[in-house]
Amino acid sequence: MATRPPCFDEMLNEDGTPRAAYAAYHKWFSEQDSTHLKQKARDAEEFFRRTGITFAVYGDDEAEERLIPFDIIPRIVTARQWTKLSRGIEQRVRAINAFLQDIYHRQEIVRAGRLPVDLLVKNDAFVAQMIGFTPPGGVYTHIVGIDLVRTGPDEFLVLEDNARTPSGVSYMLENRETMMNMFPELFSTIRVRNVSDYPKNLRASLSRVAPPACTGDPVVAVLTPGIHNSAYFEHAFLADQMGAELVEGHDIRIVNGRVAMRTTRGYQPIDVLYRRLDDDYLDPLIFKPESVLGIPGIFDLYRAGKITIANAPGTGIADDKAIYSYMPDIVEFYTGEKPILKNVDTWRCSEPDSLAYVLDHLSELVVKEVHGSGGYGMLIGPAASKKELAAFTAKLKAKPANYIAQPTLALSTIPIFANSGLAPRHVDLRPFVLVSPDKIDITPGGLTRVALRKGSLVVNSSQGGGTKDSWVIEDD
Repeated sequence: MATRPPCFDEMLNEDGTPRAAYAAYHKWFSEQDSTHLKQKARDAEEFFRRTGITFAVYGDDEAEERLIPFDIIPRIVTARQWTKLSRGIEQRVRAINAFLQDIYHRQEIVRAGRLPVDLLVKNDAFVAQMIGFTPPGGVYTHIVGIDLVRTGPDEFLVLEDNARTPSGVSYMLENRETMMNMFPELFSTIRVRNVSDYPKNLRASLSRVAPPACTGDPVVAVLTPGIHNSAYFEHAFLADQMGAELVEGHDIRIVNGRVAMRTTRGYQPIDVLYRRLDDDYLDPLIFKPESVLGIPGIFDLYRAGKITIANAPGTGIADDKAIYSYMPDIVEFYTGEKPILKNVDTWRCSEPDSLAYVLDHLSELVVKEVHGSGGYGMLIGPAASKKELAAFTAKLKAKPANYIAQPTLALSTIPIFANSGLAPRHVDLRPFVLVSPDKIDITPGGLTRVALRKGSLVVNSSQGGGTKDSWVIEDD
């Protein structure tokens, strides 16, 4: 197996002393009784169980409900670090929205030779029905999740953009509530920036993109595929926290030229629909005709200015992994600036020279499906067996355009609270961004996902990962 380079420990210096961000927390932790902390960890698990904070893992038969493992050691970022990250995140999100506006209109980036047209027209995530249409307020991606990895003291890279229906924000909020309940004394001594106003900000942000047909206070609803969806807990949680209705397709019909939901007072028009299902299932008259989850006719009313759909149909092309490899060009093309946050180096297997390199170095690389998500369908070369490498070689040769490859990064580590004490584990970070016509709001921190298995680089909850509370602390 290939040898991995050393990893950056976010909590401790090489001599074992705490880094500046963790100084106050480490002092507190060193004074705690381990038996007491173990009990607190059990209490946190019980809180998650009582609250019903679960997700579904899809197997060969039926979905299995699991608790998301929560680790009580927080991830801590200083205000100075967060300021730089926020600037880079905002720059990237603005570029993504400008990119979407362009590709569904004049396609200037294609005309300029900065993006191959085949990446659009041959891409299933490109929704041709969006051509020539601008969503209310000019906003395509109302809610965005930008996945970041850290490889050094000031080295954060964008691993992935989530522009369709990013999930995980409910876990961010519940992680914070759990930590504040378990360790209130920490929050009285360490100034941690607040995240609890996210639902209020989400409601306000969605209200600011109400369609032309809205004449009063915008009516907001959350569209869920239903209880069997892996993120149903989050759909219900956000609707409740926003004071919005949680609806399914069968709760909605077209009434007097408006999309309306069934209520105890009859059918009420919806102004903004925060949809948590994929484009394919949104409208059976436009997309998959067999879909029973969506709303027949909603797309035509959307284009007629009768409703806002968040995120807009067709935004998935912006988080396509082949498009990701062009993001540095995309950022520069639309902002006129070099990207503040860099991409991970990426080989496009659709290109013969890149494919040859990937095949020659497969045991050293991470290979991902262009349309994949959740940690499925990927190969981590250094951890793969000869049989797995051979199988992936065949896949790459058969359909090279379906894959991209990246180096195996030395992801930073943060300790987890294990039975034996503190044990380093690899992490990533998903900050959540709200976009409205006049404002971009980035929640301080985000969701830290942690690979709980020793040596694992896969942080996805569906693949055995857990989560941590993420703190942005004020500089002294």
